Parts: sequence; structure tokens; C-alpha cells
Amino acid sequence: MGARRASKDTGSASEDTGSAADGSGGKDTDRHIGRRALLAGTAVAAVGAAVLARDELGRLWWRVPGVEKPRKAGAVDYTGAKWVAASSANWRRADRPDDFGVDMVVIHVTQGSFDSAVKVFQDPGHGAAAHYIVRKDGHITQMIRELDVAYHAGNRDYNERSVGIEHEGFVDRPEDFTDEMYAASARLTARICARYDIPVDREHIIGHVEVPGTDHTDPGEGWDWDRYMRLVRDAAAGPTAGTQRAGRT
Repeated sequence: MGARRASKDTGSASEDTGSAADGSGGKDTDRHIGRRALLAGTAVAAVGAAVLARDELGRLWWRVPGVEKPRKAGAVDYTGAKWVAASSANWRRADRPDDFGVDMVVIHVTQGSFDSAVKVFQDPGHGAAAHYIVRKDGHITQMIRELDVAYHAGNRDYNERSVGIEHEGFVDRPEDFTDEMYAASARLTARICARYDIPVDREHIIGHVEVPGTDHTDPGEGWDWDRYMRLVRDAAAGPTAGTQRAGRT
């Protein structure tokens, strides 16, 4: 969260309802189309729909009005994380990476305790939350699915394309960033990078302070980027780095 809490992503995505324009004020161009032409057109459309690639249909079906992709309550994207749901006011339902590509991890510091971060992310009036919080002892809590857009970066584009990870502590107290925290967070980031084919470098793993338009300072000068990136690279090179994939549950 840094010096101040993250700004809410107030931009709303337009809904593709699938409805056509009503043609008010225009000619009724379908009036003189023959029945045979209509039947032929319908047949062609049916054949066209039948040959659409399965993965394309998988990306489109959930957009139909009233249809939502089923999910399992309490499911997590990272093995070992504990699920604690953030307020639905602090994130936006999505189907990443099918609708928004994920190519970034944003590192935050809570500017407070772990418990206080959980509390504010469950507060609908807070207007912000991250996908994960890493505690000083290395415990990881997931509060928003990676499928969804968390309001964590204060920048709509960055929210849509990133996973946000909070770390318990204060930016001016590097002693808050324990060995256990660094190690656990690095493993988490490595798994996220493997899941979405994100390069393990400082262009794609950034601090909140580096997000355009933000006035936040986290993770601060006390965050050891050299150490952290080394740990992420080591974890990414491990035998299990690429084995875990985000579920669609």
C-alpha cells in the first residue's frame, strides 16, 4: 500500500451484451429478404459457429449475458496459501489471462500489520486490495483470485495486467522484511511468472512506486531488490517452478 492506500480502479469495463442496435430512424433493410436467403444465411452461420476453435469458444461463452464461469469457493491459485476473501468492492471480476493478459507482478508494502491489511481489504469503503499478502513469517494469504482484477496499483491498465503482492511491514523499517518473507514471496512470484510466461526481470517485477501516476513509495529503499530477484530466479529455476497452473475452478 505504501505511503497512502492504493487508489480505487474507478474505470468500468463496458459490457458486451451481444445486442444489436435497434436501427431507430433507419430503413428496415431485412423486410425484402427472401425466406430462402434467410435459411441459407442461417445455415452458413451455423457451420461457421461449428468450426470455431474450441479455445476461442472457451474465451467467449462466459461473456454471454447471465452466464458466469463456475468457480469453487475458497480455491487458491498458489498451493499453501490460505484463502480469505477481500470485499467485492475492492476488485473486478474478470477471466484473466483470456480477457486481460498478465505480464507483471507489483510488489507492495502494507504500511501496517498483516491483520490490519486483511481488515482494510475486507472493507468495501477502502477501495483497494491486492491478490496476496505475505506475512513476516512467510505465511501467504490470497484474497483475490488471479483471474480477477484487483484494485492495487492505482492505475487501471496496470491493475488489469498485473498480480499484486503485499508484504507486512513499513517502508522505513527494512528489518520487517524477514528471510522467511523474502523466500516465500520469491517462490510465489516465480510461480506467477511461470504461470503467465512473465520474464523474471525488473521490467516485469516492479515496485508500486514504479507504477505510472502513483504517489506511493513502497516497497521503499529498504527493500533489497538484488536479493529478491536472485531468490526469484533461483525459485524459477527449481524443478517445480513451472508445474503449477492457475485453475479455472
